[in-house]
Amino acid sequence: MKKFLLVLALLLVPGVALACPQVNLNGVQLQYSGGELWEAKYFDVVAGGTENLSKCNIRTGTGERAVGWVAPAPDFEMYFTGGNYSLEFRVVGAPGCDTVLLINTANSNWYFDDDDFGDGDAKIRLTRPSEGWYDIWIGTYDPGNCNSRLILETF
Repeated sequence: MKKFLLVLALLLVPGVALACPQVNLNGVQLQYSGGELWEAKYFDVVAGGTENLSKCNIRTGTGERAVGWVAPAPDFEMYFTGGNYSLEFRVVGAPGCDTVLLINTANSNWYFDDDDFGDGDAKIRLTRPSEGWYDIWIGTYDPGNCNSRLILETF
């Protein structure tokens, strides 16, 4: 009975997110320097998940609100050692798949994109990326999953 009341109380408290992207969970670990990503790296991944971003109140530095569906754990965690590079994350979904991209940077800043790579695909470019761990979620705009590919590259 106590567990039921605790769950009920949490559900009734405004602003409490029971299941949203969690930066403390692990994804596939990657490690690259800016020079190593001068040649693009490709990773196949299933986009989507059970977490509805519109209920998580994640906002980027520009105030944009994240929407779409992702897994609780990041798909990837990347340790990045910089240099004088811009770091770009791109996602290409299977035909008919509208992907979203959510990143929590080494400085704990959130970045989100839906369609900047065109044709329903996502892209985020960081012009001065910090050294450290990046949590990366590959999601879908609508509920459901689809095959997709993450592309990492520096410029």
